[in-house]
Amino acid sequence: MSISSEERKRVIIEQLKLEGQVKVPELSFRLTVSEETVRRDLLLLEREGFVKRVYGGAVLTKPSNYEPPYLQRQRVKAEEKERIGRAAANLIESGDTIVIDVGTTTLELAKAIVGRERLTILTNSLAVSYYLMESLNSGQFTGKIIVIGGEMNPLQQSMSGTLGESVMSQFRVDKAFISAGGISLKRGISDYDLAETGMSRRMVEAASKTIVLADDSKLDKEAFVEIIPLRRVHVIVSNIAPPKEWVQMLRSNHLQWVEAI
Repeated sequence: MSISSEERKRVIIEQLKLEGQVKVPELSFRLTVSEETVRRDLLLLEREGFVKRVYGGAVLTKPSNYEPPYLQRQRVKAEEKERIGRAAANLIESGDTIVIDVGTTTLELAKAIVGRERLTILTNSLAVSYYLMESLNSGQFTGKIIVIGGEMNPLQQSMSGTLGESVMSQFRVDKAFISAGGISLKRGISDYDLAETGMSRRMVEAASKTIVLADDSKLDKEAFVEIIPLRRVHVIVSNIAPPKEWVQMLRSNHLQWVEAI
């Protein structure tokens, strides 16, 4: 059964938001329509300003205020996120009090916390809290876990909102581990969900040190809502070395860049 043009365009946009680029043959196979039909859909999307056609496919042109569901994002750059998570976990010391926000990369951080003692970990991520509970029960680390409550978002596996922000504001922690939808020299750290960015700001305010986790697809990208400027960040952990145009800013702000290898 064929789907409508509007439904095809919705699928194309979602795929672009997830991967940044689409190819005509792959869309033809996925949508079970001819390549010529896909090209017509891309032409319409280009006229509407959503995409830019390139050889063999299209790329997204408009900044997005949409983030794919959590489980869908886990499949994107999985190896890079795992490396970033391990590198970020190396920044945690026994006795630390830390807070971890919502994200598929911060989930990899949670999985990598091993061999530490007397940790106190706060989080508003259901996925992170689950893995931390399993690790704590199996003796991977010692300490306690505090789940920051609020309104539940099943798609993003998070809890946020004014209630959670009020609870978070009562704590002071050593380190905040923050995920990002985008990092740019102009807008700093940004993300997609208004409620979750509010919680991330409270986490930064509570922390002596802010550590941002971001793979290379997030660099020079601006998401819907700004979280904090780069001057509020102490460490960026990524899977690549810093771009050349970032080096001066890193020096000026005494911002450490950790390349996960």
